[in-house]
Amino acid sequence: MSEASIEVLVIDIELHLPHSSNLKAKRSVVQSIVRTLDGWKSVAAAEVGFLDKWQRTRIGVAIVGGSVAHLEEVAAAVERHVWSVGEADVISIEQRWG
Repeated sequence: MSEASIEVLVIDIELHLPHSSNLKAKRSVVQSIVRTLDGWKSVAAAEVGFLDKWQRTRIGVAIVGGSVAHLEEVAAAVERHVWSVGEADVISIEQRWG
């Protein structure tokens, strides 16, 4: 049995949603981001913070794979997607290896 490496990259994303006037409006934006990322191979995403705030959210993303280079490529795509969301302003994006 060969030993394959398993790499995990976690991305912590904080967003400001300036146009959200209630939790329903916020959920619409957040769920769109999470559903999109969740649909990508080897990616899992969830809202993990500021659940009761209308205009702020924290999204956690985990990427799992066998190659650091591949995870870095996927992470770059995740960041590009988040930056492209017109209804959200990026406060911070931090990566850490798990």
